[in-house]
Amino acid sequence: MKNVIVFGATSGIGKSLTEIFLKKGCNVAITGRRLEKLEAIKKLYPKQVLVKQNDIQDVAEVEKVFHEIVVAFKTIDLVIQSSGVGFVNPQLEWGLQEQTIHTNVLGCTKLYALAYHLFKKQQFGHLVGISSIASIRGNRSAPDYFASKSYQKAYLESLYIKTKSIKSKKVFITEIRPGFVDTAMALGDAIFWMVPLEKASKQIYSAIQNKKRVAYISKRWFLIAVVLKIMPAWVLKKIL
Repeated sequence: MKNVIVFGATSGIGKSLTEIFLKKGCNVAITGRRLEKLEAIKKLYPKQVLVKQNDIQDVAEVEKVFHEIVVAFKTIDLVIQSSGVGFVNPQLEWGLQEQTIHTNVLGCTKLYALAYHLFKKQQFGHLVGISSIASIRGNRSAPDYFASKSYQKAYLESLYIKTKSIKSKKVFITEIRPGFVDTAMALGDAIFWMVPLEKASKQIYSAIQNKKRVAYISKRWFLIAVVLKIMPAWVLKKIL
């Protein structure tokens, strides 16, 4: 039976993945700000769920909660980071930028590093970060969000490179790059290729099981990523 940690389990992709792993018989530690939503999940799976309320913006609290979970579970097989915020912010309002940085950069970095150190010590484990197709290029309407996802992409790739020095070769890093998924995180009004949450979660679960290095959700977003990578900046300036 696997021991799983999900940061950001109260809604969206994090909650959906939590439900999948619980149905598979795993023990799952769930975290998030809204305690009532965490407790509602525990009520359905009382013997499998460990609840830890936290706000990922508080990096000291992230470390405290992470260590408490490790003590309770002894070993950890999988850590999923699904916490995140995103704002349409063309006016570059600092309050929104600050919240994005504290959540998507500082909080995520702390969790990623904690997971990496634990897995190196254990000589096994799997870290999954929910990034975004937004990590590929910049955007005029949500620059702080796009930049934060680009940071996550680079950091997760760096951890992947670092795992090559781990003797067991049993530490894995997976970056999930969703396009538009039908959750509260979908930004903007003119949204195309919206992926139903259930479909997205099943594809993410498959990517985790297959220990994919990078997975685009849904798979057709890979085509968009290819185009974005080769598109000249002057073209991006016109369309994004």
